[in-house]
Amino acid sequence: MKLVYFAWVRERIGTASETIEKPETVETVADLLAWLASRGEGYAAALERPEVIRVAINHEHVEHDTVLPEDGEIALFPPMTGG
Repeated sequence: MKLVYFAWVRERIGTASETIEKPETVETVADLLAWLASRGEGYAAALERPEVIRVAINHEHVEHDTVLPEDGEIALFPPMTGG
């Protein structure tokens, strides 16, 4: 599974993307965010408020209760602002 990070999520984690093997216990987007937050200081800082993180699976925005595919691209975005 490929993970892609954008904006300050990328800055705090310290990488733009990575490929991981999804643990069996990670079934939903919320599970993934919690698991990632446990991987180290940068991840914890980026995901300290998981409810504000927007997530897309294969370029389609999804809710945090969405079941993850076995493979694909998961993108994590900070809240969108603009004007």
